[in-house]
Amino acid sequence: MGPFRTHAIAVNVGRLVVFEAGATVDPEALAARGLVKNNANRGWPVKVLAGGEIDRALTVRVHAVSAAARAKIEAAGGTVELIGAGDGEG
Repeated sequence: MGPFRTHAIAVNVGRLVVFEAGATVDPEALAARGLVKNNANRGWPVKVLAGGEIDRALTVRVHAVSAAARAKIEAAGGTVELIGAGDGEG
């Protein structure tokens, strides 16, 4: 890997359907459901991508989110809260 490579764990928005409407989705909740694996020691940031569809309002608290994923989450009535510094989109 190159010296400028960044690491992030990607989770597609369509995978969030395992959570009930109104739930708060954060890295710990994603790990508990098996959507984020082997990250306890690495501590890599979690980024939500736009793959798939979502049909329920969730509060998503992650390190980064793509603009398209944010639009899908908000269109379903949910909200996105970013963890850490920076705008997190990209």
